[in-house]
Amino acid sequence: MDQTNYSVVVDEQVVVKWLTPPVPLPHPTPEIFAHLVAAGFKDTAPPYAALTRATGTHEELLALVTGYLPEARDGWEWCVDEAAAGSADFAAEIGRLAADLHLALATLPSTGAAHTSAAARAEAALAEALELTGGKDGAWLATRAGRMRQELAPLKDDITSPRIRIHGDLHVGQILRWRDGYAVIDFDGNPTVTDAAPCQPAARDVAQLTTSLEHVAQVAIKRRGTEPAQAAAWAAKARAGLLTAYGRRLAERNRPDLLDERLIRPFEVEQECRELIYAARHLPRWSYAPMGVLRTWYQEENIT
Repeated sequence: MDQTNYSVVVDEQVVVKWLTPPVPLPHPTPEIFAHLVAAGFKDTAPPYAALTRATGTHEELLALVTGYLPEARDGWEWCVDEAAAGSADFAAEIGRLAADLHLALATLPSTGAAHTSAAARAEAALAEALELTGGKDGAWLATRAGRMRQELAPLKDDITSPRIRIHGDLHVGQILRWRDGYAVIDFDGNPTVTDAAPCQPAARDVAQLTTSLEHVAQVAIKRRGTEPAQAAAWAAKARAGLLTAYGRRLAERNRPDLLDERLIRPFEVEQECRELIYAARHLPRWSYAPMGVLRTWYQEENIT
């Protein structure tokens, strides 16, 4: 079930994702689907069709039709199970999948001008997170703001890694574990960020994926009773395994230039700020996850 859309499974053969409301064309997903098919990327639900309609002034996308993946579960289910069990064996496969996705998307021509600079966008996210986070969490966050700004500093340097078409909303909830493996879904972009350029450094997607592992750890603590130290160790191990496999795959395909590792941490910090903004605006009960991650990162003994 999507936040703004809904999906219908038809005879366990296809899934029809209805966009509510319909979205004016052009929309990124049909183009990305067509390109992934041409590039031979298969780790997604097979795309079958896009349903559109013409209005008096423009054309709208009504629905996307993809193949049904038997026994599919999203990462907020299967990955939480892995965290509770302390197993990170899956991480290498997810890292390989993400690398293959970026390798395929990197061959899609970049279009459109650059939007707000990465540094300005990240600083704005931190400022908004500080403004919207109240109570004890807000007071705690304010004491760590200086440290967080330090970690955002690399975004002020010239970013020389290629800007490619990214997924834009790549978290574990977008990766299904199904009968025959893993599949990434939902190429609509991030619905909570209105000014995001479609072409960005691959590190943006990577950072969102790694922070989602941290969120899984927090879910395991809250809902499965996992010990915080155990959850933190699991998240660190899963993150390392994912990044190692991702980098190895890029090297195998002679494209290590796609990832600038210096950008991962600042993008991770920005992502946690965006999670706090999302929680404050739309889902207050979710704030425990980004706050739990930040408290893990910025423990008292780590503050200078």
